[in-house]
Amino acid sequence: MRNILLATAALTVIAAPAMAQSIPNPQWQGSIGYTQLDGSDGDLGAITGRVGAKFNRYIGAEGEASFGVRDDDFTVAGVEGKLKHEYDAAIYGVGTLPINDNFELFGRVGYGTTKIKAEIPGVTATNDGESINYGAGANYFFDGQNGVRGDWTRRDFRDDGGEVDTYGVSYIRRF
Repeated sequence: MRNILLATAALTVIAAPAMAQSIPNPQWQGSIGYTQLDGSDGDLGAITGRVGAKFNRYIGAEGEASFGVRDDDFTVAGVEGKLKHEYDAAIYGVGTLPINDNFELFGRVGYGTTKIKAEIPGVTATNDGESINYGAGANYFFDGQNGVRGDWTRRDFRDDGGEVDTYGVSYIRRF
């Protein structure tokens, strides 16, 4: 039994460099699109950019950043105000399930930060929130490089900051 274990360990040591050499360079991709933020305090819109790397067919990572382009109006005690999305940024681990060469499903889990500003005449308040984010989506590629992406992500804000669902549609490109 000891000889079998030693032989297995020796084969593992010999095979490890070969396995390391077979891991290709990451496949990079980027996307730009529109994200709708749907929360209990208001509905906002943002332009979102992402950069990601797939380490193999199934595992990757991506970072994203957004800035607000659509504000929401509100009224408090007869006074009109405006809710604005200043920015957000997040980083995710991504798991991908390739269906075929052109279509893939993905799930992602990550951590982010968001800044929202509320304005009423004479008063401005900002709020920063840190969140655990999780979601799912799909990529469809028209050719080997260009495609569209649709995704849903829930931002679960820490310290009882509530939840926000985001829905996005993006142009995606593989590099």
